[in-house]
Amino acid sequence: MLFGYARVSTQDQNLALQLDDLKKAGCQKIFQEKVSSAKVRPQLQKMLEVLREGDTIIVWKLDRLGRSLKELFTLINDFQARDIGFRSLNDAIDTTTAQGRLVFNLFASLAEFERDLIRERTKAGLAAARARGRVGGRPKGLTPEAQVKARAVKTMYTNKLNTIAEIGQLFHISRATVYRYLAWKEESKDLVVRDIAS
Repeated sequence: MLFGYARVSTQDQNLALQLDDLKKAGCQKIFQEKVSSAKVRPQLQKMLEVLREGDTIIVWKLDRLGRSLKELFTLINDFQARDIGFRSLNDAIDTTTAQGRLVFNLFASLAEFERDLIRERTKAGLAAARARGRVGGRPKGLTPEAQVKARAVKTMYTNKLNTIAEIGQLFHISRATVYRYLAWKEESKDLVVRDIAS
């Protein structure tokens, strides 16, 4: 069964555009709510309770479902474990297809790798800094979450999976930010850690 999930953040906003597109996509039941993603979303919880193996969830955009990259990965991983498909109409994610699963697994793998790498480097850098009597501060440059996005952007662009415009839409970033991520040099993070440890 195809389930739709539509959400806007405030009562003033309109769900019509999302609902129209979800109906066109063939959704047989649509859960909808007007609530900020930072609050409890009762309709999302109801939908999660009725899902069964073989069902597919369709959303208008990824940010309608999750408030953060981490929450999205958690939800979609749970869907995959339960053999539930997931599609975003305006993003390049469709876990019911081989390419969509590849894109999602690429994001998930990069995020997991990045978390582990940051954890290891942070521990090593702080331990070395403490041994020299220094207190480490926040390094300049991209945040850890932005670094994950930058790696995913570079991979998608290098492998010609999406255009610059599509990549910007997928990550909800401007074209300028896409180009900044493409120009980001990975070595800069290593230099910061080495500088803390020196």
